[in-house]
Amino acid sequence: MSTKNIHVILGTDDATVKETAAKLVEKLTPADAGDFGLEMIDGTAENTDGAVKTIGATIGALQTLPFFGGGKVVWLKSTNIFADSVTGRSAGTLEVAESLIEVLSQGLPNEIHFVISATEIDKRRSFYKKLSKLSKPQVFDRPDTSRAGWEQAVMGLVSQRARDRNLKFQPEALEFFVMLAGADTRQIENELEKLDLFLGTEEREVSTAHVRRLVSQSRAGVIWEIGDAISKRHLPRALEQIDQFIYRGESAIGILLAAIIPKIRTLLVAKDLVEQHKIRAANYSQFNAALSRLDPRFTRHLPKKKDGSISAYPVFLAAQDCRYFELSQLKTALSDCLEANRRLVTSGLDSKLILDQLVIRLLT
Repeated sequence: MSTKNIHVILGTDDATVKETAAKLVEKLTPADAGDFGLEMIDGTAENTDGAVKTIGATIGALQTLPFFGGGKVVWLKSTNIFADSVTGRSAGTLEVAESLIEVLSQGLPNEIHFVISATEIDKRRSFYKKLSKLSKPQVFDRPDTSRAGWEQAVMGLVSQRARDRNLKFQPEALEFFVMLAGADTRQIENELEKLDLFLGTEEREVSTAHVRRLVSQSRAGVIWEIGDAISKRHLPRALEQIDQFIYRGESAIGILLAAIIPKIRTLLVAKDLVEQHKIRAANYSQFNAALSRLDPRFTRHLPKKKDGSISAYPVFLAAQDCRYFELSQLKTALSDCLEANRRLVTSGLDSKLILDQLVIRLLT
């Protein structure tokens, strides 16, 4: 009996979890076992009764030796049973989950491998803690686009997947691609496939023009487009993107808080660094190094990463565009944003009109 053949693959990046689990199952399934080499159990349950039946079927499969000798894989696929949900918190689900842990704790026959894949699992519960002691979970979480600096992590992922397709991004095109496609792995893969097919076998370098022509915009992409149009003082493009976003159902207050205010604030921070501390750099590495040499009291207001270090990349991008504004204009712009926020919340005026008036005031 062994616990080394227990494999846990989870995380919020649904596409990567499914892809990784499928590849592992294919690798572990005995080639000569035919249909008897894999028992795949759908892990989706709508209620406690469904969860009890699913876990019961999983335990039964683990306790049944392979037919005709050899080995087999038991795959509890895409399960939502152990999530922080009504079903996951029910007494019935917790009881059978404990039964599954008991079976796994006793070890599995060497010829049986157990794979569990899940995009949602409550890490506070004893099931996950005990499961983690029996295995080494592979965790694939999608970058949190609400946190500053998420773009760098996604650019690394896109670069690697592009190399796998023999594609090479121009630096600005890579940044543009990430801003439009966002952090969803499935969309990234779909957009890379479109670029791959479009470029054919001769031209393998991706330009900004290619990205603008072919890549679909995610919500994060539209937010970035609005912010980019504002930072470059391109009024027609900003108004066009706002129109499209509102047409798709986004609220004016959502656009203000997610796209406009963060961009103005970052431009103001960048402009202050450029003027007060003379920070100018042609590339990100030089800019980051220059920031690190400043006294901490001049950088404590900058956005931070999870580890507490400065998230310099958004500020670096803003530093390239803050030349289009005077420092006093950006200070006034931030006040105008706050006034627009007040009007959107308290007045009965048309929200799109308030937003359009704000953008026109900011960029003309």
